[in-house]
Amino acid sequence: MLENFLPNLPFTKWVSDFVSWLTSTFDFIFSPLESILSSIMNIIIDVLEFIPPVIFIAIVMILAALFMNKKITAAILAGVGMLFILDQGLWDNMISTLTLVLVSAFISVIIGIPLGILMSRSKMFEAIMKPILDFMQTMPAFVYLIPAVAFFGIGMVPGVFASFIFSAPPTIRLTNLGIRQIDNELIEASDAFGTTSMQKLLKVQLPLARPSIMAGVNQTIMLALSMVVIASMIGAPGLGRDVLSSLQRADVGTGFVAGLGIVILAIIIDRFTQTKKSA
Repeated sequence: MLENFLPNLPFTKWVSDFVSWLTSTFDFIFSPLESILSSIMNIIIDVLEFIPPVIFIAIVMILAALFMNKKITAAILAGVGMLFILDQGLWDNMISTLTLVLVSAFISVIIGIPLGILMSRSKMFEAIMKPILDFMQTMPAFVYLIPAVAFFGIGMVPGVFASFIFSAPPTIRLTNLGIRQIDNELIEASDAFGTTSMQKLLKVQLPLARPSIMAGVNQTIMLALSMVVIASMIGAPGLGRDVLSSLQRADVGTGFVAGLGIVILAIIIDRFTQTKKSA
């Protein structure tokens, strides 16, 4: 009965009007941004597709051996996984998925790390950002597709936008956490040597916070990869589209193989971003 005494706020209309206002007012930003990002991603896809798959796989195996402390087994498994993707005719879709994930993760990192640094330097900014990050992480990912389509239309760019919103919080949070957990004695020692604020950040805080920051980057990439199926609902190409189409047709085999391709790609990327080189 309590709802009878509460005012019926037109919150749905307010949100719709606000998004419409943003779309129309900042169209001079969204349209060029969509064109630029679309062109960049098309160039990346063209370059990656220009490389013969066998050479691409060989490069991945060599990099895996170098980055994973010369673990030949890891390199072989990465090569076998990518050969499986090639054998199943999913190579071009894998390239599109890889491009979407790398671009969205790159944007998340170049925006997320500076925001995390600002949070570590200002308690007020941290207090403002925490509820925003909570909102970004708890809002269902499907909801981000609505403003993405309103701002950028259908295609790969709105998929990148939705992936960025969903995947950026870990980098921001763990950058802030890593810098705040640095021992105060080390900060005091750097101050005693007369370092400037920028020198302290670049030569002390960021190097010491690197494990935490890299953990955030790893989680950001994994979250971006988890968005590929959802992003396919608004026209983003790649393995996610195969999963979505197989779901619509109840084609279990195709959906499973495409999903396995996403898992293989996720494992390879995860091992690259988790690896710590020995000193």
